[in-house]
Amino acid sequence: MAEYGPRTPEERYGPALEKARAEIASRDPVVMASWAGVRYEPAGEGSGYFEIPFLNESYRVSYPEAEIRDSKGLEPPIPTRLILLHYLFFASGVPLADRWIAFRELPGGMGYDAAFQQRANRRLAQAFGRRLEAFEKAARALGGIRLDVGDAAFAFNALPRVRMAVVLYRGDEEFKPSANVIYDGAAGRYLPTEDLAVLGDILASMLTRLAGS
Repeated sequence: MAEYGPRTPEERYGPALEKARAEIASRDPVVMASWAGVRYEPAGEGSGYFEIPFLNESYRVSYPEAEIRDSKGLEPPIPTRLILLHYLFFASGVPLADRWIAFRELPGGMGYDAAFQQRANRRLAQAFGRRLEAFEKAARALGGIRLDVGDAAFAFNALPRVRMAVVLYRGDEEFKPSANVIYDGAAGRYLPTEDLAVLGDILASMLTRLAGS
């Protein structure tokens, strides 16, 4: 009898990755680059590559193969690859909304909100609710821009046209510390809500890792 163990990321997300690659190959790279606000460099014979800044790293995405490498020539984890490919494919070119919304306000966000609270907001509150200086240091290391809200808050340009922020409240004797990851109102025009949930998880992981939490 065959034994079934936990599936690898390649087994879980492989079909989605192949679908995303096919979607990229089906589109005009110059249009995608324009709508996503990234650079596209033609290389002849209908090929080229995109340069996409993503938090504290820059990634090169080949066209039409949609292979991805970081600045060291390494392939990033599958969740990062999917977000980058989906960003290119779904980018609408609309300007930033310049207003913040909670995750649950994104299209279909209520369906993911419970998991998002656990994987992003509660984790950040636990890590930084009483360590605001550590949060500030980690946020600045990721290129965060201070916001005048809460007890500590920083905005991040996760992707050229996907802006997000983390707002912390330190709490007191009556209330526990809390954190809230919020998004520019146009974020849903650039990534599916499920990807924006993963993006919140990635940001929380990066900040806690930088702080040694």
